Amino acid sequence: MQRARERSVVTGYRAASGALVRIPTGVSQPLASSLFLGGYWAWPRKRRIIESNAARILGRPEDAPEVKRLARRIYVTYARFVVELMRLPAMAADAPQRLVRDEGERSGASFMGLWERYRSDGRGLIAVSGHIGSIEVFAGAFAARGLPTYGLADDTAYPELFELLNGQRRRWGVGVIPWRNLRETYRVLREPAVLGLLVDWGYRSDGIPVKLFDRWTCLPAGPAQLAARTRAAIVPVVNRRRDDGTYVPSHDDPIEVADASPAEIQRATQAIADALERMIAPAPEQWYTFKPVWPATAEEEALLEARARDMTRGAHGGRGGMRPT
Repeated sequence: MQRARERSVVTGYRAASGALVRIPTGVSQPLASSLFLGGYWAWPRKRRIIESNAARILGRPEDAPEVKRLARRIYVTYARFVVELMRLPAMAADAPQRLVRDEGERSGASFMGLWERYRSDGRGLIAVSGHIGSIEVFAGAFAARGLPTYGLADDTAYPELFELLNGQRRRWGVGVIPWRNLRETYRVLREPAVLGLLVDWGYRSDGIPVKLFDRWTCLPAGPAQLAARTRAAIVPVVNRRRDDGTYVPSHDDPIEVADASPAEIQRATQAIADALERMIAPAPEQWYTFKPVWPATAEEEALLEARARDMTRGAHGGRGGMRPT
């Protein structure tokens, strides 16, 4: 049954991608938005998750009108992202590079400068981000500029779809590492190279306690642990979509991790959380996270706060490791 389900998913993805190439975006995007909004109304459990996350971003009750408006905007914006992503396989291999615009002092050119500086010291970069805008297009654009670019990806569910998507990534020059392959992960950072990691895969209580939008939650320990063990620098990056379908990348200040002590891992992971908040705040409708990001109760948040205090004193740390892109 699992195999039949996977084949149906892959077949459906191929068919939808092929159809979207032939349908003008002026038709496909409104249609996709309507379908996704239908899912918002028809799937109450997922709707409650999105509204809960939106409430934390805005600092408002979940039943506030502005929270519900933001939740619906997330669905509409995600529909636009899906349509554009599924059209990319039919475009030229350099499409990501053409879609990314250099603007501002923390632009793509600035990221290239960071890469050259760290590469000359024999150090890699761990590019951390969230499900914001399009990290796929970001990776493809910078691989096209000659950066050795890799991403961790989850190969445990739907392996055939995993390979289908990886074929597109390889076409853009992006290497893909199954997220359990630690040996290969360490190897590419010591090349050195740029390794992409997404950190907003949903709340897991065994991660590193951090504050995000003034509420306690957890982020994975993997980026800070990898940086401590490989001398790589962590660089938070984001690639936001503009109304014309192009993207503007930007990056935060590099985060150095001196060692793997609990206090240092917590400090670095909190710095990642602070950067993630700055990524989300200007365009929260572009944050496509469909899992709970914060714990459900105030009691659990209090436990996380206590754990964070213990970590700063070196008592113990979280166990949450790397998560895939």
